[in-house]
Amino acid sequence: MTEILESLSEVQRKAVEYNQGPQLVIAGAGSGKTRVLTHKIAYLLTQDVQPWNILALTFTNKAATEMKERIARLVGKEQVHYLNMGTFHSIFSHILRAEAALLGYTSRFTIYDQNDSRALVKRIIKEMGLDDKKYKASNVADRISMAKNHLMDARTYEQNPSVRKVDAAHHQDEIANIYKQYSQRCLLSNAMDFDDLLLLTYRLFATHEETRQKYATRFTHILVDEYQDTNRVQQAILLQLTKDRQNICAVGDDAQSIYSFRGANIDNILNFTNTYPEAKIFKLERNYRSTQSIVSAADRLISHNSFQIPKTTYSENEVGSPIVYKQAYSDKEEAAIVCKDIMKQCSSGCFKVDDIAILYRTNAQSRSIEEALRKENIPYRICGGLSFYQRKEIKDVVAYLRLVANPRDEESLRRVINYPTRGIGSTTVEKLSAASLSAGISIWDCLETPGTYLSAISGKTLDKVLAFKAMIDGFVSEASDTDVFELTKNVLKQSGMGAEIYAGNDAEDLARQEIIEEFLTSTQEFVVNKREEGNEHEATLGFFLQEISLLTDVEEMSAKDDEHLIKLMTIHGAKGLEFPLVYIVGLEENIFPSLQSSDSPRALEEERRLFYVAITRAEKRCVITSAQNRFRYGQLEFNAPSRFIKELDLSSQVCTGSRPAPSQRPRLSGMFSGNVKPISSRTYAPSKVSTAATVSPMGGGIAVGSRVEHPRFGMGQVTSVEGSGENTKAHVVFDNCGEKVLLLKFAKLKVLS
Repeated sequence: MTEILESLSEVQRKAVEYNQGPQLVIAGAGSGKTRVLTHKIAYLLTQDVQPWNILALTFTNKAATEMKERIARLVGKEQVHYLNMGTFHSIFSHILRAEAALLGYTSRFTIYDQNDSRALVKRIIKEMGLDDKKYKASNVADRISMAKNHLMDARTYEQNPSVRKVDAAHHQDEIANIYKQYSQRCLLSNAMDFDDLLLLTYRLFATHEETRQKYATRFTHILVDEYQDTNRVQQAILLQLTKDRQNICAVGDDAQSIYSFRGANIDNILNFTNTYPEAKIFKLERNYRSTQSIVSAADRLISHNSFQIPKTTYSENEVGSPIVYKQAYSDKEEAAIVCKDIMKQCSSGCFKVDDIAILYRTNAQSRSIEEALRKENIPYRICGGLSFYQRKEIKDVVAYLRLVANPRDEESLRRVINYPTRGIGSTTVEKLSAASLSAGISIWDCLETPGTYLSAISGKTLDKVLAFKAMIDGFVSEASDTDVFELTKNVLKQSGMGAEIYAGNDAEDLARQEIIEEFLTSTQEFVVNKREEGNEHEATLGFFLQEISLLTDVEEMSAKDDEHLIKLMTIHGAKGLEFPLVYIVGLEENIFPSLQSSDSPRALEEERRLFYVAITRAEKRCVITSAQNRFRYGQLEFNAPSRFIKELDLSSQVCTGSRPAPSQRPRLSGMFSGNVKPISSRTYAPSKVSTAATVSPMGGGIAVGSRVEHPRFGMGQVTSVEGSGENTKAHVVFDNCGEKVLLLKFAKLKVLS
């Protein structure tokens, strides 16, 4: 027992030893939460608590496995084998298999995953003759899921006037009937979905008191990890199991509650002492992960939240470098600044490539970062998601564009001929392919003379195929004299792809919409850049596809190479991870905090907690960036720096510590393919020179050596001027974005000196 306790701090030890009733362990970032949980379980085992009497609930299988391994090192594998440890869903599924008959199921019930659930909902919508555009299967399935997480079965849902009112407002009055049909079909199929594993466990205990007592008696000690992420039904089950003994240990951090969109309810942890009035609170406030500067800044930030459990986090590590804030002119310069700083930190030996993470609020923000990293040959990997150009919606719109550029492109044609659904099934496509192979020509050539080659396809189906061809023909004609931005907007509109993507409003739909909008942004940037370079004739589809072809050709990294990559991920995906060096990009109003949170104090506080999570991922160095302007939704937007930057109060930071010591491990040789360049360590901010003048179309006021400012590329110096009149061009070497040749007629340059 002494060995179990001796490695703990005083407050950790007290939390581990306490065993006189309910307890809440508030575990700040990097404070040793997992250590307390594992040591507490090990300690209980030394206090004559049998392993099968312990129930430990986690949110991921990975967390459960890691804790089991740690406990095994403390008390041996044999006792760990009998622990009831796992996710809510895995533990309760075992209970349901044992008690299935009480709910009208057999023990061999199937568990439907999200795809299975959505497929069943989609089939029910079709059978009921409902409009699948109005009743999108994913939206309806998510609505049913949220209802279950709020303890509403189909009957309760149907009888709840408030939820029915919401459905009516969205012109989806039939969701209650769909839910009823869905529940009946699951029961008939002896199947449960993931949400049923929780809802039916609650119903089991609520309607069968003897069964509830059996499990409440068996689980004499219940421990819950990440308690701030529990939802209503999870807490309800915990109350059922603990209302007799109340031996519950909840471990979590309200400052890291960031999953309300998944149903997590922060009130569960904030109101813990109301739920369990005898509860004792332990606060783990020492951060073992990060420097004093990082912890202090994060603490100042989160202090602005009103709804929280007060705590003061601190670090006894070195003071370290202050958090760095760099404001760029544009998202393009922002990405360049990040890349140059990465190269500086790695070339100086302060950090290695695999020490670094770049975090962003939404997946769509990865595009500009990815493009900048590739330009500098900096190796990276998207974690927990897909690279921007590998996402389905991007592949779909690119397939349309490739088909417009080359109608004989069979792979692109196959991808989009029935997307969005237009009644051209796989059987028809195979008939088209067979006709093509038989005639030795492309499918498109067969479509050009359908009377000759497509006799095997019936009239109505052929009409649909030819309507698709006519649409593509229209795009082909348009592409000859339209820039790629306008063309892409039209393709999205007329193909129906835009309407399909914008039909939903759940988190997944919003993410897809942001991705498409970011792709439109890339086409707009391409057009503007070509215009400013004096190459407006190249702002067309063919040149654009040529430029992105290298970005879509992603080579698979070997496992060995995978160790030496910068990690890119959303902040949500970074929770639970830590990195020596962290960059957090896009700290602007309407991005972070998001526009959707601006009218809700509760949502705004979650955005602040999300930023807190991002900062506390950093161990040694944290860099925050924002952009004055960025292309969004097809136009240049100007956003103020995020309010969160001011709340960090970076001016109060004093750095007395030394820089991180150079790594003792050998660095990758040639990791940037010889492209390492010296960069300035200064922070780039927008110019405040009041005498700046916009350059005239004739180039007045500009000369070799002039210091200039550009709204997207930032500040730079003119190295040469050529041409005259409307054809005047300036060669400018920008501080962060490299050399550009700009046509002064279009380039919005300001002379600074």
